Amino acid sequence: MTVVENYGSLVFNDRVMKNKLPKDVYKALRKTIDNNTHLDLEIANAVAVAMKEWAVDHGATHYTHWFQPMTGTTAEKHDSFISPTGEGEVMMEFSGKELVKGEPDASSFPSGGIRATFEARGYTAWDPTSPAFIKDKTLYIPTAFCSYSGEALDKKTPLLRSMQALNQSAVRVLQKLGQKDVTGITTTVGPEQEYFLIDKEDYKKRMDLIFTGRTLLGARPPKGQEMEDHYFGSLKPRVAAFMHDLDDELWKLGVPAKTKHNEVAPCQHELAPVFDTTNVAVDHNQLTMEVMKKVADKHGFVCLLHEKPFEGINGSGKHNNWSMITNTGVNLLDPGKTPGENVQFLVFLTAVIEAVDKYADLMRLSVASAGNDHRLGANEAPPAIISIFLGDELTEILQAIEKDEFFEKHSKVQLETGAKVLPHFFKDTTDRNRTSPFAFTGNKFEFRSLGSSLSVSGPNVVLNTAVADALDDIYGKIREVPEEKLEEAIHEVIKETIIRHKRVIFNGNGYTDEWVAEAEKRGLYNYRSTPDVLPVFLEKKNMDLFTGYGVFTENEIRSRYEILVEEYNKTLHIEAGTLVEMINHQFLPALAKTIRGCVELANQKKLLSEKLVGEAELAAIASFTEQHEKLYRLTKTLQADIEKAEETEDELDKAHFYQETILKDMEEIRKVADEAEAAMPKEEIPYPTYADMLFYV
Repeated sequence: MTVVENYGSLVFNDRVMKNKLPKDVYKALRKTIDNNTHLDLEIANAVAVAMKEWAVDHGATHYTHWFQPMTGTTAEKHDSFISPTGEGEVMMEFSGKELVKGEPDASSFPSGGIRATFEARGYTAWDPTSPAFIKDKTLYIPTAFCSYSGEALDKKTPLLRSMQALNQSAVRVLQKLGQKDVTGITTTVGPEQEYFLIDKEDYKKRMDLIFTGRTLLGARPPKGQEMEDHYFGSLKPRVAAFMHDLDDELWKLGVPAKTKHNEVAPCQHELAPVFDTTNVAVDHNQLTMEVMKKVADKHGFVCLLHEKPFEGINGSGKHNNWSMITNTGVNLLDPGKTPGENVQFLVFLTAVIEAVDKYADLMRLSVASAGNDHRLGANEAPPAIISIFLGDELTEILQAIEKDEFFEKHSKVQLETGAKVLPHFFKDTTDRNRTSPFAFTGNKFEFRSLGSSLSVSGPNVVLNTAVADALDDIYGKIREVPEEKLEEAIHEVIKETIIRHKRVIFNGNGYTDEWVAEAEKRGLYNYRSTPDVLPVFLEKKNMDLFTGYGVFTENEIRSRYEILVEEYNKTLHIEAGTLVEMINHQFLPALAKTIRGCVELANQKKLLSEKLVGEAELAAIASFTEQHEKLYRLTKTLQADIEKAEETEDELDKAHFYQETILKDMEEIRKVADEAEAAMPKEEIPYPTYADMLFYV
């Protein structure tokens, strides 16, 4: 089977629907998908029959409503297609009711108080805009997940609401600008995914990786990433075989995996897809992370998606490439050949600038997690300060508009390499900036602050809703302007928006201390940790934004705040408890054994000759013994502080205690243990070292 034949072969996509459904049913379903209208049960029944027949033809025996609860992962409950006939036989059935509605237990998922333990009823509802697919002989039906009272318990429902809000706001502005044929816009996303691959046998011997996804102990090897020889390097055979199979599996599922390469850190890699409609892209990214782990297992690997699995080398992020496309096929963030004269582009560009400036706190919140705190601001990822990179040409255009000056278009410059044999081509009009959290990259914005394990739903909910708000602000200023004065009015609105929100534009090096100081002068937010930023969810301007656009109810906002705080506390509690276990049951016994070995060797030297006093052994004994005592005391302190944390009633106070005290305790333990590990005999170290895991795949 060729790649073209293989691609989407397990997806109930538009081509399959067109072939399998009666014409009137297909048209009704397309209307629902394209125009966000409700689907009649009669139509759903016809779709269900065709979907079941197609799935059974492809070997499926079960179906599941696949949803995204607030755990950050996905959930599924499988039911078979079989229905007893009463004659000792079965037939394969699947109804429209079963397609559109499921009923999982809503009390066992995080709800932030929306559902009490005894209130179990919840519903899954089919999302017809994201195609069903077959995996492991099961028909997977992407669904939303809500409570008995209709409140969202998942990450899909608010995303669909935010897409709807932005669509309405953008269409109003476009029609005012004269684009009467535009009746809808969709946001598109292409999330790049970074990950680590380590040998499965090494993983099984690391309690910290099993329980937390990151190494809590581990001395740095003599070589890390400083030689810069892994990035874009040739793929090792095992990794290349994994990537080949990963592409194959993803293509079957309709995931447009496009780019694959080695990343900066040893054993780190990246996969980048072609962009897709945002809710489909979110589903695809969740599916990608699942398939990565499954394919890795077949190749004797474990795929690590934690933001910082290894200390001292780069962690993993996820780049969210975001844009807006009209139903007529126009990318609203494409500057065109003359961006300074492209009024439509400038309106939407300045709307994004306003949105990011007004709601930078929410954007920072949307990427906050215990894992991502290890990356942001660490000179390997964008800073925690949210700013926008536009590049030289767009920045000069906006400055010209602000000053009412003429902008002289940048002429294309040919790249000069000095080697005549190389082909000639023109350079882009601006460089790229990898230190920017939110960078314009030609015809889209790249939100670079996401952590690798994060669902991309949350950041896109914020982006969509914030831009909808900014577009409504612009629309409110031009709504009553007559057509003959519209051009001048739009120019003034663009100019005013630039003046009010230009503080968020920064094209320089985001890694410098000077930028931190400059950002403070500009009044930009700098939330350094997750506990610092979590309360912004409850601030009035942010609650008003979400409730005003129907993206979240106030109750849904408060529930998500509770879930985020609790998730942070649980994560740190598990990490701290795991470290205590590793020190008490693995490292201290190994260190004691090392000390005994040194004592035995020193005694053997004395037996051989009184002149051999065993100076090396005596020094090692003294050092290892001191480290053993330090680790014992520090671990006792950590245990006591864990108890203090768990006795803290207020969850946010608990989060701050974990962040300010528990993490410090853990860092002190790690420092001593890593120093000891670096001096211990290799055979006494009770787990695979960094050198074992990072350089022997």
